[in-house]
Amino acid sequence: MERLSIDTIISKINNEEIFHAVAEDYSFTLKIDDYVHYVCGAVHDGHQFRKELWDNCLHTEYDRWFEEDPETKHMVTSHPIVIAGCDSRFEYDLNRTPEEAVFETAWGKQLWKQALPENQKQKSLSKHENFYKVVHALISKLEEKFDVCIVYDMHSYNWKRWDREVPTWNLGTSNLDNNRFGKDIELWRQSLSEIHFPHGIKQTSKINDTFQGNGYFLKFITKNFKNTLVLATEIAKIYCDEYDQVIYPEVVAAVEKQLRERLPEHAANFYKTHRL
Repeated sequence: MERLSIDTIISKINNEEIFHAVAEDYSFTLKIDDYVHYVCGAVHDGHQFRKELWDNCLHTEYDRWFEEDPETKHMVTSHPIVIAGCDSRFEYDLNRTPEEAVFETAWGKQLWKQALPENQKQKSLSKHENFYKVVHALISKLEEKFDVCIVYDMHSYNWKRWDREVPTWNLGTSNLDNNRFGKDIELWRQSLSEIHFPHGIKQTSKINDTFQGNGYFLKFITKNFKNTLVLATEIAKIYCDEYDQVIYPEVVAAVEKQLRERLPEHAANFYKTHRL
């Protein structure tokens, strides 16, 4: 892996170079092992929280971890193109608009003891902006090469906080062209429903049950690229104890192993159906 500037990363994409990189400020990683028609994203995988913010933050390290999506990058690590956030969404949220990316409150609780100085806020927003410069360059290149592209936008959610039964997997599709991509969405939901978990963990897969797919990552790509489908894919945190902060690596490994086959199969079918 190389530490690269944003301009260098974009140049490598434009030249179709193979590389593994971390952004110069360590805000995100991008791995390209091959230029294929699909991308895996894990925008909330990160947990870093820069030190100058520590003393001003009212949320604990556990509070932040609880709302992040740990291990979502690991679940798709074997795929040819993976882009993932390194920083906590409490520093800036890559799945929100620039105007909303730096929180003042988070999940009903004030985040900062004192309002963030403007220079600290701008430092966070600069990271957000640079990430989306790279996303734009990446999807532009893939649409140029393949005409169509599909993005698997991986997330997780805290299922124990719900007061009803919720699905193991949820697809958020409210901002997609369901007339055009409805079959692809259903095929992905069906494939996820067939994943087996250890320990007899219950398996269900639904569409727009817990979340509707309103994230900025999906909206940004969908707005700017008419031939790219983004599948906001949420897994309930059955792979950890969300209250005791314990990861179950055998469950994560089971998901990763099965997505290693299921995800490329789905992407291949998408390409066969929609290539121009």
